[in-house]
Amino acid sequence: MDISFEIKKLREQIEYHNKKYYDEDSPEISDYAYDQLQRDLRKLEAQNPEFADENSPTLRVGGHASEKFTKVTHKYPLESLQDVFSFDELEDFFTRVKNTLNEDKTEYVVELKIDGLSVTLEYIDGIFVRGATRGDGTIGEDVTENLMTIKDIPHKLENAPHNLIVRGEVYMSKFVFESLNDELELLQKPLFANPRNAASGSLRQKDSNITKERHLSMFCFNIQNSEDLNISSHAESLDYLKKLGFKVSPFYPVITDKTEIQKEIEKMGELRGALDFDIDGAVVKVNHFNKRKLLGSTAKFPRWAAAYKYPPEIKTTVLKDIIISVGRTGVLTPNAVLEPVRLAGTTVSRATLHNKDFINELDIRIGDTVFVRKAGDIIPEIISVEKNERPISSIPYKMPEKCPVCGAEVFEDEAAIRCTGAECPAQLLKNLMHFSSRDAMDIDGCGEAVLKALVETKLINSPADLYYLTIDDIMSLNHKKEKSANNLYNSIQNSKKQDLSRLIFSFGIRHVGQKAAKVLSNHFSSLDNLLNASEDELINIRDIGETTAKSIVNWRGQEQTQHMIKKLRNAGVNFTGKKTAKLDKLKNMTVVATGSLTMFTRKEINDIIESLGGKSSSSVSKNTSYVVAGENAGSKLKKAHELGITILTEDQFKNLIET
Repeated sequence: MDISFEIKKLREQIEYHNKKYYDEDSPEISDYAYDQLQRDLRKLEAQNPEFADENSPTLRVGGHASEKFTKVTHKYPLESLQDVFSFDELEDFFTRVKNTLNEDKTEYVVELKIDGLSVTLEYIDGIFVRGATRGDGTIGEDVTENLMTIKDIPHKLENAPHNLIVRGEVYMSKFVFESLNDELELLQKPLFANPRNAASGSLRQKDSNITKERHLSMFCFNIQNSEDLNISSHAESLDYLKKLGFKVSPFYPVITDKTEIQKEIEKMGELRGALDFDIDGAVVKVNHFNKRKLLGSTAKFPRWAAAYKYPPEIKTTVLKDIIISVGRTGVLTPNAVLEPVRLAGTTVSRATLHNKDFINELDIRIGDTVFVRKAGDIIPEIISVEKNERPISSIPYKMPEKCPVCGAEVFEDEAAIRCTGAECPAQLLKNLMHFSSRDAMDIDGCGEAVLKALVETKLINSPADLYYLTIDDIMSLNHKKEKSANNLYNSIQNSKKQDLSRLIFSFGIRHVGQKAAKVLSNHFSSLDNLLNASEDELINIRDIGETTAKSIVNWRGQEQTQHMIKKLRNAGVNFTGKKTAKLDKLKNMTVVATGSLTMFTRKEINDIIESLGGKSSSSVSKNTSYVVAGENAGSKLKKAHELGITILTEDQFKNLIET
């Protein structure tokens, strides 16, 4: 084995994952897998000191201060902790402390290791003046305004010293994390991987209002300038922080006996499932500050503390059944029903199976003996199958072809299986939010809170039901006042007049975005013409094609779609497009807009081009009909001259489309 190559490869891997974890808040591997990479590198570096490098990730804290924020140089370095992964390694830590201090009994404090984002808070005469992220341990980011939004952080302290610098961990509770991901799923935005990354991403926002909406929490665990105060031990400092009004770890027993410390660590581990916040270990710290000074620190770690990291607990059990849940975006998710097993402090009887690819890859079958662990100590998951114990009668599992909630057909969307039901109860809220959104039917006042209330009170079961609501129905929602109820009612009624292109887009047909909806509206002029068109006719429409055509045919053939359209028709919703001769002004033409435009935004001019039957493009070719050139037009204008393409100013383009 080429040792230098292995060390270089590990350093590059760790640096990559440091960037994903600390700077981008989007980890690609588990904490345990990352810890193992660090451990492997430390071992190789210790065995091969000739390859030592002061820039090695084993000697530095992983993060960097973002350019988005003002940089803060920490008055006291924010060190990391030395990880240990077994009680034997913890015993080695105790031995080093004993040999350095030359004493048989040392007091230790055992705390929960909160899985969050490390920050410092600085107070002058009791007033919170600045807060910063850890960054690389020396330079962090000034996030004072965002930290001000966290309720656990006092803005003013009574009977405080002149200067106080506190270190703590910002985290997101499991409940808030689940609620946030539910909301992101509804909005079809990327989900956070875990509460730690959700907390980090939420704290490092340029807009403090976003941070406030995320309901972050914080535990304080250290006074950085404790030597300025008349405090001699860590336990005493935590008592002092509590007295000042800070939230500290719920447990911090002082223990001298190593066996009792092990028991306390195991006890804390058993609590993981019951806590409303994530922990990834337990921290053991020498209690007295004078002894900490004798022990000192390495370039990265204090020698007076160790973090016992809980390994992922893996157990075997039997997979009794596979049930399908339908998410609010229509995704069918397979879940395993397990023979109950005790895992990481809780009894587990369900586990996620992710998607069909995951099931196929492991060849998971009902009746199998499976290995289960908790991903990040939160979500139970199956990691492998004991195929030697598989029942002879077992058969490969197949995902359903129809939605188990509404009975509509499903389609494959990469690894995901999605329901096509226009009125599927599982995805009703998402469909309503899209239907009433600004680019669709544009129903003012029909936000998520109102729609949730309508769904929960069962006043609507389909987007079409919005048009059957009465003012009394709306007023019954959280005691809505008559004026706001009237406004919402009128907004719903006015939306009946929206153009056909908006109605088509509001249906949320797969592959039919705003552009395709306008093309379909211009081509067919009425919804009935679209519903009766052959698949071949749809395929031959410019910018539609085979994939979109098949999606439209499948959508309109669904019983739920036909029921919704009938209700919309009976409610008097407009099914006709506003097609005029002018709408063909740019038919079959390709137009490129380039340079700095003053009369239009880029989106506005592209929308106009498409609304007049043309195609907006970002590149110039021999098929380009016109180039609309603003100021500082560069290579595209030059190419248009070379190809002899007609070039228009913004005024000339405006005259062209208006005459």
